[in-house]
Amino acid sequence: MPIAPFDLNPRHLRALSTIIARGSMSAAAEAIGLSQPALTQGVAKLEQRLGTRLFERYADGMIATPAGVLLAARADAAITCLGQAMRAGSRGFARPELLMTGTQLRAFLALADHGGFARAAEAIGLSQPALHRAVRELEQICAYPLVERRGRGVMLTARGNRLARGVRLAGAELTAGIAEIVDDPGEQAGSLTIGAMPLSRAVVLPRAIARFVSEYPRVRIDVVEGSWRELIDPLIDGVLDLTVGALRDAPPSGVAQMPLLVDRLAVIGRAGHPLAGNATPPTETLAGYPWIVGQRGTPIRMQWESLFAGDALPAAPIECGSVMVMRQILRESDFLTLLSPDQVELEIETGVLAMIGTALPDSKRTIGISMREGWRPTRMQTRFLELLRQAAGLPENQ
Repeated sequence: MPIAPFDLNPRHLRALSTIIARGSMSAAAEAIGLSQPALTQGVAKLEQRLGTRLFERYADGMIATPAGVLLAARADAAITCLGQAMRAGSRGFARPELLMTGTQLRAFLALADHGGFARAAEAIGLSQPALHRAVRELEQICAYPLVERRGRGVMLTARGNRLARGVRLAGAELTAGIAEIVDDPGEQAGSLTIGAMPLSRAVVLPRAIARFVSEYPRVRIDVVEGSWRELIDPLIDGVLDLTVGALRDAPPSGVAQMPLLVDRLAVIGRAGHPLAGNATPPTETLAGYPWIVGQRGTPIRMQWESLFAGDALPAAPIECGSVMVMRQILRESDFLTLLSPDQVELEIETGVLAMIGTALPDSKRTIGISMREGWRPTRMQTRFLELLRQAAGLPENQ
């Protein structure tokens, strides 16, 4: 059965780096305020749950195994995520993140995800009174409200939302730590959650996933489709591991970008469109037909507007970001749109759609990977990044 991050006792996880620094169980127990038997038993439970040794025991002390070093670093990073979420306005304990239990964190995150005590309790197998109690205890530790009632449901407060982000990021760190302990790709379970913007779904992402699953057959891959606006907050919150799609010239704070390839747009219409045989249709001719365009503020919408710069924009009665919907409209009408030829490669090859003219010379879009700043991918995640680069045709040493 997969190990959930908050199934492991946070207090015992927090002790790992102290044991490494002090070199003995007794010195670490004294430093963190636990009895030596309690800490010894706690570390033994961690090792039993994970199925691996975290420390080698000797007569004169303890030395962390590679697995112990990895998990200790991830546990420290998880504590940092919780601490950063608590920095604004805490009036209670000096370091409340050190007092939180796995049950409290699991209950609060379930409430944040499901929006109600009943649904949250059912999702994680707790009774409603137990979940209520766990969330109220967490509020006492934080010294401010985390949830507020809205009609028959509940909503997180602003501070509750901030803590939820911290808990998700902490959970992502611990999940990564658990995954890193398993060395054999064929035996490694776990999951990879990818945000896929429209162009990434055409070529690069499918190729990388196909190669990845042959190396990691037990890893579950979740592909979440959406626009940049729909995917950026889940990425920052730690819900997504990474996103693949068009990069932004100025990404938001906390987001790092890795370019993969440069794509060009083209005017696309049905194969029998009146302009299909025109190699270089002038913009005034293109403006005589209705258009399907992206939403305001998106890069593709700005590219469309720049195509007609200085002239009146043509009629654009349809705003749409779904390539599937756009393809169907195009094939049954004289509408035009801007797309990457890769996105409709099959339709062009089979004679359903056609490029109107050639790829636009000034329509460069950089396609790449977006990830959280400071994100430390596991070996499995690092391999997926390598496969994305290979699928984009980048040299391995670049």
